[in-house]
Amino acid sequence: QVQLVESGGGLVQPGGSLRLSCAASGSIFTINTMGWYRQAPGKERELVAGISNPGSTNYADDVKDRFTISRDIAKKSVYLQMDSLKPEDTAVYYCNADVQYWRNYGGYRSLETLHAWGQGTLVTVSS
Repeated sequence: QVQLVESGGGLVQPGGSLRLSCAASGSIFTINTMGWYRQAPGKERELVAGISNPGSTNYADDVKDRFTISRDIAKKSVYLQMDSLKPEDTAVYYCNADVQYWRNYGGYRSLETLHAWGQGTLVTVSS
């Protein structure tokens, strides 16, 4: 009942830029922290950047001066501006959100919490 849909991945040359977008939809009551993770081939998924509902941010050390995370609360969306991309940034990037949503149980509904994930978008940095 909650979906996260990412867009904006693709192929870019080293030093280039990409902007990822992620929009949440469904019976959402509120969204707390949103973030971006990535998983390179043969590696574990890792946090790239996160942003809280008030707007405080945190970044992985290797992207701190190159990537910028932002969100539009009204649009239930989060963005990742990626500049000065390097080949080692190549990975599938996943959107993540801590969501409170209304879940239907026949004749009643319950407010529940979900750690939601998008389907991922591939970013390839190569010349």
